[in-house]
Amino acid sequence: MIGIFDSGLGGLTVVKEILKHIPHYKIIYFGDTARTPYGTKSAETVIRYAIENTQFLLEKGAKVIVVACHTVSSTAISLLKSRFPEVPFFEVVSPSMKKALKLTKNKKIGLIGTRTTVESGIYEKLFKEVDPEIKLYSNPAPLLVPLIEEGWLKKPETRKIVKKYLIPLKMRGIDTLILGCTHYPLIKKLIQEKAGKRIKLVDPSEEVAIEVKNFIEVHSELIEKFFSNPGEELEIYVSDITAHFAKIAQLFLGRKVVLKKINWE
Repeated sequence: MIGIFDSGLGGLTVVKEILKHIPHYKIIYFGDTARTPYGTKSAETVIRYAIENTQFLLEKGAKVIVVACHTVSSTAISLLKSRFPEVPFFEVVSPSMKKALKLTKNKKIGLIGTRTTVESGIYEKLFKEVDPEIKLYSNPAPLLVPLIEEGWLKKPETRKIVKKYLIPLKMRGIDTLILGCTHYPLIKKLIQEKAGKRIKLVDPSEEVAIEVKNFIEVHSELIEKFFSNPGEELEIYVSDITAHFAKIAQLFLGRKVVLKKINWE
């Protein structure tokens, strides 16, 4: 079983990509909707949440853990790996960085994301370690997540805001743009339109799915294939549930879903 967690439901874009790249494997997803957003919490709190989320998925039978949250990926992944040394962990930052390095021609890379992700400096740190000549230009895009969760994917307001966030990056001459939030794939076509054809997009959901696929192909003994009826290959748990959450989950996955609520107490 592949375990995936996020601070909310944005990580379902990762679920969708994994289902596309490696079907017939059981997936269990946990969205910490009662404690979202993680971006406003201290690193100590985020680490505690990440440990609890991992333990929950392991107790449910997960053999591989995918951290589908940029905040956790930038603050807690090292501790998780040391806390659970036998568990293979995957996160969304490193594969996005690697893909951007392959795509860029002029070594000018752009990043949009939540304010916490941008201000963490995690991408700058990774690029500096691999290629000091890379110039990363970042711009927080805090309005995009609420717009996406409201379903305003094609609204004029969303189009204007995307354009506004991209203008400073385009003026820097970037040729590659990292979508530093798992919500953003839902408006990838719009972002590409406003960025222009010359700028290549990096989708973290797709890149981490490819990494998981490559790992399972080499370590297939860890996870047995799970041939099922449609819908049975996925379980979704949340720490709080509303009708709106169910609507968001359906939006992210493009199909009807059943959310199961857990109680930490």
